[in-house]
Amino acid sequence: MPQMHPQIVQALEAMAKLNLKPIAAMTPAEARDQMEWTARSRKAEPLPVARVEDRTMPGPGGAMRLRLYWPNASGTLPAIAYYHGGGHVIGSLDTHDLIARNLCAGAEALVVSVDYRMGPEHRFPAAVEDSFAALQWLQANAASLGADPARLGVHGDSAGANLAAVVALMARDLGEPKLRLQSLVYPVADYAMATRSYEVFAEGYGLLTRAAMEWFRGHYLRRPEDAADWRASPIKAASFKGVAPAIVVTAECDVLHDDGRNYADALAVAGVPVEYREYPGMIHAFFGMVPAVDDAMNAQRAVAAAFRTAFA
Repeated sequence: MPQMHPQIVQALEAMAKLNLKPIAAMTPAEARDQMEWTARSRKAEPLPVARVEDRTMPGPGGAMRLRLYWPNASGTLPAIAYYHGGGHVIGSLDTHDLIARNLCAGAEALVVSVDYRMGPEHRFPAAVEDSFAALQWLQANAASLGADPARLGVHGDSAGANLAAVVALMARDLGEPKLRLQSLVYPVADYAMATRSYEVFAEGYGLLTRAAMEWFRGHYLRRPEDAADWRASPIKAASFKGVAPAIVVTAECDVLHDDGRNYADALAVAGVPVEYREYPGMIHAFFGMVPAVDDAMNAQRAVAAAFRTAFA
């Protein structure tokens, strides 16, 4: 059985003192409040960026919020559409502000964080529609934002990585925008939830348990059959040929471990360039655990470096 890293064990011991409720035991509103509170309670200092601006754009379901981050860099910038995690039910621009700032500074790119609609109020495929609309908005407005519409990428973690993978497939199918990179951090690739890691790491490895994933799925999808739709489970896509190059990050001790590994394998079999990084002893959500967990910053640096290389 894989062992959790000592820094993860310490982080979980600290979390235990907060008396956080299991996700599956809460209403969506309670789970959102808990995630917002835990994000505010972190003592991490983000990397510096030049400026941050909140905007709105016309979305498929009405006005949609975006948060834009400009780096301390000169010249025309590359740009990244960023989709936050939270099981398509919780999470916000605020809960993932630290990661967005670090991505902006590390990748030396304009980052546009997307406040897509979530379940259960707005079920699948609302989040997908919003996510692709935001990418199209970024392409259309890149020049006015000081960015290059020919140097675009997408990034997401967990449910956000699911959306990043799906919009990369949609961009491939439409023929635009031509993405330089899709960055997928422990993606939800298959809502069938049938891989071995769902059994091995079902509970005892942080807040993302199998029961939590069942809770997310129940609040996001309209009906069980939606799990077979590639827009909900991108591993179900008919083909991956010609989709954007990828970096895929997984945590060893995560119910979603096999989703990420299987998705990276599917891309590679289709001839898509893939950089796959698995972090031993890490759990779901480790990517944001800076500065307490060294591999959180290591993984963020790896993603930033992959974007810099793709945009060069």
